[in-house]
Amino acid sequence: MAIRIFVTGGTFDKEYDEIRGRLFFRDSHLGEMLRMGRNRVEVHIRTLMMVDSLEMTDADRELIARNTVEAPEDRVIITHGTDTMVDTARVLAEGIRGKTVVLTGAMIPIGFGSSDGLFNLGGAVTAVQVLPPGVYITMNGRVFDWDNVRKNRETGVFETLK
Repeated sequence: MAIRIFVTGGTFDKEYDEIRGRLFFRDSHLGEMLRMGRNRVEVHIRTLMMVDSLEMTDADRELIARNTVEAPEDRVIITHGTDTMVDTARVLAEGIRGKTVVLTGAMIPIGFGSSDGLFNLGGAVTAVQVLPPGVYITMNGRVFDWDNVRKNRETGVFETLK
């Protein structure tokens, strides 16, 4: 069973510019992360965009949804910024049937060394293989239904609404 992974940016793939003191995008770290995690599952990676989720537009979300629908794989992971991950999950849930879709991200860029991204990616790879069709968010070692989760900005973790 092959898994499609769509890269959309977010903190997951940010780098730090020491000269200007800002975060920016270069290339995705996803392939390297899968090698570091010793992944043995067949994956097909495609970068759709490299944007901070706070700058993501409705058109960007539609592009993610369209690519997810058109992907031949029925198991899809989307790396995404954490700030608007639930917004994108909502768009996906409205238009996708018969596929298992898992969104994941990171609070700290992988390039910082202490990132939660590798852990979250591993959780997503496992979750997408065992969950029934639907849209989910995997963060902090937990799996959430897309419509029962929020990012707690005070604690920096995802939590259920109910």
